[in-house]
Parts: sequence; C-alpha cells; structure tokens
Amino acid sequence: QVSRGLRTPRLPVWLCGLAGRHSVLFGTDSRLLSHWRAERVFQLYLYSGRWQQGRTARLTVDTHSHHWEEEQREDPGSPGRRRPAVEMAIRTKWAGATVSWNGTDPFF
Repeated sequence: QVSRGLRTPRLPVWLCGLAGRHSVLFGTDSRLLSHWRAERVFQLYLYSGRWQQGRTARLTVDTHSHHWEEEQREDPGSPGRRRPAVEMAIRTKWAGATVSWNGTDPFF
C-alpha cells in the first residue's frame, strides 16, 4: 500500500528524464500544489546528481511574462535561441513561462 505522503506530496516534486539523464525538479513552496495565485513567479530547484553540477540550480519561473519581453535579437531557429530541455519540460505544465537560471549556466 502506498503511503499517504507519496499519493499527496506536501511539496511539488517532478522526476524528469531529460536528454537521457534523470533529475529532480522541485519547489519549496507548498502553495504551488493548491493555490493558483502562487503560480505567478516562483522558484524551482533542479538537481541532476551529475558530478559536474556543483550545487542545486535555482530557477525562477514567471508564468505571466509576455513573448515580447524576451530578447528579439536572434532568429528563433538559430542555435542561440534553443532552450534547454528542462525549460521545455517546465513549459509542459506552464505554457509560455519564462525561466531564469539566475546566473547558472544551463546544463541540459
């Protein structure tokens, strides 16, 4: 029998299989599970377990940003405009969200 804590987690946690590697994407704000207003701007943390990752990456997700706020200097199909797989995974839950890596180099 599955414990109640596993069926209804207290904090948002996603296990991700990105680019053939497993990682954990999690939040520390329990309101993300029950209060839609908490989904405006919030922090998520990414841990891949890779030895290259010195510390957990802190991502800031803004679900109410606008496409015109992103830089327009490059062609959307150019290699400089490609998004890391973890950002695309986040957008499966929050379509159109922008993700800031807060100074960490994207590693997916």
